[in-house]
Amino acid sequence: MRTVLIVDDSMSVREQVGSLLTKANYGVVQAEDGLDALEKLAGTPHVELIIADINMPRMNGLDLIDKIRSEERYKSIAILMLTSEGQPALIERARKAGANGWIVKPFRHDLLVSAVKKILPLEA
Repeated sequence: MRTVLIVDDSMSVREQVGSLLTKANYGVVQAEDGLDALEKLAGTPHVELIIADINMPRMNGLDLIDKIRSEERYKSIAILMLTSEGQPALIERARKAGANGWIVKPFRHDLLVSAVKKILPLEA
């Protein structure tokens, strides 16, 4: 089973996205911010995709991208931003840092699942 790490300080967002992806046959791990995500990654070596918010306490999503992309062992993990932020400068900053995609909240459930399937096909 392919595993996705959902990083958002909102428990309701984590549970909503987790439920959608579980129904779509993905394994799900949840983290409440960037630091929690790094701890979860260290303990869950088979994560292949991270879905992260931008605005979170302790470590935000952009800093999380920078940290993940700076570590060789995490370079193959795809990153999809799921955030209420839509400013072109932030999107460009995330893309240059290594994000693979960007979805603005509120989001359509089918588009999120479709984006995840495109980045992380179940057949692989």
